[in-house]
Amino acid sequence: MAEITAALVKELRDKTGAGMMDCKKALSETAGDLEGAVDWLRKKGLASAAKKASRVAAEGVVAVVVEGARGALVEVNCETDFVARNEQFQAFAGAVARLALGIGGDLAALKAARMANGKTVDEATTELVASIGENIAVRRTAALSVAKGVVASYVHMPVVPGLGRIGVLVALESAAAAEPLQALGKQLAMHVAAAKPESVAVADLDPASVERERRLLTDQAKESGKPEAVIAKMVEGRLRKFYQDVVLTEQVFVVDGESRVGQVIEKAGKDHGQPVKVAAFARFAVGEGIEKGESDFAAEVAQLSH
Repeated sequence: MAEITAALVKELRDKTGAGMMDCKKALSETAGDLEGAVDWLRKKGLASAAKKASRVAAEGVVAVVVEGARGALVEVNCETDFVARNEQFQAFAGAVARLALGIGGDLAALKAARMANGKTVDEATTELVASIGENIAVRRTAALSVAKGVVASYVHMPVVPGLGRIGVLVALESAAAAEPLQALGKQLAMHVAAAKPESVAVADLDPASVERERRLLTDQAKESGKPEAVIAKMVEGRLRKFYQDVVLTEQVFVVDGESRVGQVIEKAGKDHGQPVKVAAFARFAVGEGIEKGESDFAAEVAQLSH
């Protein structure tokens, strides 16, 4: 049996990222065999990950990567803001986002893709769970690209470059020069982060959503007791206000507080001598849509003691 020295424990810890006591136990269980200890820790990590996967992960980061005319967003979640600031966690999120550039927004394909160390994203996630000790999940991804133009990005509240609480991509189609397009795209991405539009144009809205809004507005207008012709005008006026709330080109541009975004884009096309079109946008905010629920911290601590 090999002597279990401090240097051997450190080597195993550096190799796996596991805790010191876990490394010492792994080496004891495997009679000092380093590779056997790595496997032992991986097996232990798999068991731990299965338990942690049931816990809500609503913190984390949105990672943003852009290369010329293409960009990708990835939301990677963890349980606490403390882990979201962990360098190992952040490095993992950034690596997954770079990988997502070539995946095209397919989450299943991203999780099955292999990272630089040869492990799939899923496998690397499991190992990270074992190392950090929290539930971690690659929740969603999006990718945008244009044949001619640029993809611009904005990260709100960045913890490091390219990682933050909110990430936005805006794809602009145009034959104009890339530099002014990037500047416009950055402003539009900042607007999307703040205003949270649902679609680029009115025609892009879900027809069912528009019809539901129209019915609601009609029912509200009927309560006024006014004639049908007046009610119809009231509904159309309120529907225009609805569009101004949820459609990018109809919203008031947050940068100047006056112009409609559609007007800003049209003016940019004239200024640059080439038409400019917003082909698409994507916006991720950490934890949106996740039901956090209530946790009993005392009960969790008591459970750890058993």
